[in-house]
Amino acid sequence: MSGREALSPTLEVADLRTHFFTKAGIVRAVDGVSFEVRAGEVLGLVGESGCGKTVTGFSILGLVDPPGRVVSGSIRLKGQELNGLDEAALRKVRGNRIAMIFQDPMMTLNPVLKIGTQIMEAVRAHRHVTRAAVRELACNALARVGIAAPEKRLEAYPHELSGGMRQRVAIAIAFINKPDLIIADEPTTALDVTIQAQILYEAQKLCRETGTAMIWITHDLAVVSALADRIAVMYAGRIVEQGATSDIITRPLHPYTQGLLGSVPSANRRGARLAQIPGLPPSLLAPPPGCSFQPRCPKAVAECELAAPPVTEPMVGRQVRCFRPLVAEPAAS
Repeated sequence: MSGREALSPTLEVADLRTHFFTKAGIVRAVDGVSFEVRAGEVLGLVGESGCGKTVTGFSILGLVDPPGRVVSGSIRLKGQELNGLDEAALRKVRGNRIAMIFQDPMMTLNPVLKIGTQIMEAVRAHRHVTRAAVRELACNALARVGIAAPEKRLEAYPHELSGGMRQRVAIAIAFINKPDLIIADEPTTALDVTIQAQILYEAQKLCRETGTAMIWITHDLAVVSALADRIAVMYAGRIVEQGATSDIITRPLHPYTQGLLGSVPSANRRGARLAQIPGLPPSLLAPPPGCSFQPRCPKAVAECELAAPPVTEPMVGRQVRCFRPLVAEPAAS
């Protein structure tokens, strides 16, 4: 890899807009989203349910079904523009150069096929390899995600495995073709804390070892604080803040980010009442004028009701969409 390639982002998303054209009107699910992910890096895409996180991931893969569609923006994978590719070209990208891990592993796994068959099909769909070679690849893939006796597990059906093991199989399938990018859509939400921690560790380790970039979609800031290198906070179809994980966790600039952090339980605030963000997220069918967060924001001023705030960079490596970023207000530990 040349020095220039090493510096170039694996994925560049610029001003992405995905709308759903319903009888009630246009739902702007993704409204001008921009970010980058580099090789071996984990980007945490964080926000409340309905903010557009999953639609962003589906837009990158070209999986948005009617009445939704990507109406504008650029999605570049190692310099190749994906927005506008036909279905045949996208099929060559999906599962090969970009893979996805779903929240429910049974969305990935066929309940009537053996684990080995499903992993080997993921390889054969994009490469011509012998049966012996692809079986060895499948065994190695299961071993890398911490599954004991991988040869035996190849002969098992999904219902014979626990939820944590099924999710490990889904991760193994995502990594087996050594993709440039993996999109993980809340893959540990339904798992207990111990299994969740193990899978986070395995995913982070695999990204470092293989150089695969990853977008980890979640509503849980505690998860991404232990996993992600950078965080992008999303609200009402837009990214309102992004930067290095340690910077955002210790010193949030956007009031919404501060509200999310304040609602996370902490041993340092034992017995204290958890902070709440008042109100509800706005309807993407009829968002409020100006800043989408201003009806819930304790720092809102008159300016926030008149126009949508631009994206600014108040400090190096930080971007925030706010007229009054909280530069002087560090978060509680």
